Amino acid sequence: MINSLNILLPEIFLALSVFSILMIGVFTKKSFNLIFNLTSIILLITIVLIYNSSNNNGKIFLDSFSRDSFSDFFKILILFSSFFVLNSSRNFIKDNKIDKFEYPIIILISILGMFFMVSSNDLILFYLGLELQSLALYILASIDRDNLRSSESGIKYFVLSALSSGLLLYGCSLLYGFTGSTNFELIAMELNKENTGAVFAMVFILVGLAFKVSAVPFHMWTPDVYEGAPTSITSFFAVVPKAAGLALIIKFMLVPFVNILSEWQIIIIFISIASMILGAVAAIIQKNIKRLLAYSSIGHIGYALAGVATGSVSGYESSIVYISIYVIMNIGAFSCLYLLQKNNEYKENISDLSGISKKHPLLSISFLIILFSLAGIPPLGGFFAKFYIFTSVLEQQMYVLAIIGLLTTVISAFYYLRIIKTIYFDDAITSFDTSKNKFAKLTIFISCFILITFFLYPSVLNNIASSLFII
Repeated sequence: MINSLNILLPEIFLALSVFSILMIGVFTKKSFNLIFNLTSIILLITIVLIYNSSNNNGKIFLDSFSRDSFSDFFKILILFSSFFVLNSSRNFIKDNKIDKFEYPIIILISILGMFFMVSSNDLILFYLGLELQSLALYILASIDRDNLRSSESGIKYFVLSALSSGLLLYGCSLLYGFTGSTNFELIAMELNKENTGAVFAMVFILVGLAFKVSAVPFHMWTPDVYEGAPTSITSFFAVVPKAAGLALIIKFMLVPFVNILSEWQIIIIFISIASMILGAVAAIIQKNIKRLLAYSSIGHIGYALAGVATGSVSGYESSIVYISIYVIMNIGAFSCLYLLQKNNEYKENISDLSGISKKHPLLSISFLIILFSLAGIPPLGGFFAKFYIFTSVLEQQMYVLAIIGLLTTVISAFYYLRIIKTIYFDDAITSFDTSKNKFAKLTIFISCFILITFFLYPSVLNNIASSLFII
């Protein structure tokens, strides 16, 4: 019993914290600042709890909940990214009058859902975790009720995500029907090429997961939600659920679907190629930075899935390295957007960046580093992320996937360079008040520092990723 509680300690702490701060929020007037600070502390304490209890690995609740180094890594990644996303957006939340005490609590609830997702070893627990996360994200997408765009984005996300959840649940039901179990290991034993019904079920599950990570052709909600939702929400959507979603895809391929590699491989290859192409081509015509980052995130998920498509451990490792660097780059990119503020109005268009290098040289250099890294220009972190992906793809002799990946990298470099051209070579239009948001500046500095210095120790993250697959 005690051992079970130790395995579940981060989740228990997080759940109790949510209930506690909810009570504080309800019974305290103007409690946003207090709840916000408490949420930040809770996130840091949970990281410490996971790190200190990393030896408490094992399976509980009839093997439905699994804790190992793989789930611990993703939980820490989720917590760190949530901490920086939340704190860098604090000023934005206040300026846009969405400083409701429920805001940070809903983020904690979605994180709790993600925790159950990445630790799930059973279809029921996986689905419960997914829905807990999704329900919280529905509310977040439409939290700015007075804003028509925010309400619209919330409805779009709710309808399309509900559809994906329905397909996913249908897939889980079919899988249970054809294999006679909801446990991942037992499913793997029953799942083979002859079991046609179960392979059919696998397709539905993959469709549902592709929705959650906004991979093509299930991406249609992403640009509208990213553009319509407040920037603080968009940054959370772009970073945290992506990491959790990819962890889940890797887990499904590694455990229940391990014996039908050839069946799911072709689907993942198609999704990966389609995401890379659409992410590269559709972003060229965008004028809104958030919408551009939406298509950029679709493209990046395509690269991460290319590693998964290999079906090899080295491919999974490269995907984990990729998503980790993707998280760092996007946190930095959105933190830059929080500094594009004047008279409490935040700019979102690429044209608003015209000539800012003349008045804000440090902000311009930060943009330059992050955008070059997103484009995969050496020796920045983004280059190594793509390098590991392409290496693992070429190891499996998947040359078509590698060639398309390289071509889309070149195309995507064009629209990143276009933004840099606007920053450095266009006439200055306006200046911004960048002095207010100190934490966003700190986040940008940390992000740029990691991306610049990554080439000195590129193997560190790779070694961590390798240690997650000692089975």
